[in-house]
Amino acid sequence: MANIDVQTLTEEIKKRSQFVDSIVSEASKVIVGQKILIERLLMALLCDGHVLLEGLPGLAKTLTIKTLADIIHCDFKRLQFTPDLLPSDLVGTMIFNQKTGDFTPKKGPIFTNLVLADEINRAPAKVQSALLEAMGERQVTIGETTYKLEDPFIVLATQNPIEQEGTYPLPEAQLDRFLFKVKVGYPTQLEEKSILNRMSGVEAPRAAKICHPTTILEARQICSQIYMDEKLKDYILGIVFATRFPEKADLPELKAQIQVGASPRATLSLARASRANAFIHHRGFVTPEDIKAVAYDVLRHRILVSFEAEADGIDSEQLIKKILERVEVP
Repeated sequence: MANIDVQTLTEEIKKRSQFVDSIVSEASKVIVGQKILIERLLMALLCDGHVLLEGLPGLAKTLTIKTLADIIHCDFKRLQFTPDLLPSDLVGTMIFNQKTGDFTPKKGPIFTNLVLADEINRAPAKVQSALLEAMGERQVTIGETTYKLEDPFIVLATQNPIEQEGTYPLPEAQLDRFLFKVKVGYPTQLEEKSILNRMSGVEAPRAAKICHPTTILEARQICSQIYMDEKLKDYILGIVFATRFPEKADLPELKAQIQVGASPRATLSLARASRANAFIHHRGFVTPEDIKAVAYDVLRHRILVSFEAEADGIDSEQLIKKILERVEVP
């Protein structure tokens, strides 16, 4: 691609990505800190992907998602996943009409724009697999009829990292459907004081509707056109292949530590997420920093650590760090 094209694209993206700053500043009126989380949720919307959030209770995960839905003028539904939840509670069911003698569909809460699947690992496999079709195919089957879901449609699932009793761990196939796995941490002392001051009023602050879903859908189109050099595509492949064949990437010690490497979906997700990262930073081209910025969130749930590594206290984050240090940056 000619130099002038990248320049023109960057100018265009500078204009078209202004709404990102407005959304972040509007969200900060309600949410203290959590800038990375807000950015990742925006990037997921731009990539048409889903997000898995892991964090302790009370870290404003639900509030952040609800605030974002308010700002971008989208419908939002929250589903509390419990062990007695049924697939029909999620997707809907067929209701018998006695007057007509027909069955009519009653659509479930999944028919919305932003779905918060709270504590997703508390629901049994049947419910999780019902969510799989919605996430992967953007459609739901009730009875014999298939219904398309709304656009944008993203699933934001939360899971609690400490309570493992009474939980059903998500299978690899389901984890792979998530574009990002974002870890939500505690606020700093200064941020927490700000939360204390802000939430001590009678009425909690509310965000204004400043953006329309069509803006997101239009941005999605231009986001996919962001320029990525061939060397950067090879860099992404180098990172992903190092998770599968670490000995070829001069990381023989990782061979015993990685049970399953990242899938081809991880390669596509890295490319899409790094383009979205360039977009929210108002650039028309991808840099190695964009790839590094999203690598942890894209890969941490896609690398299955071996039992030996787990016993040694090694997690996927440490493995990603080693890979990023070793794979040559173009």
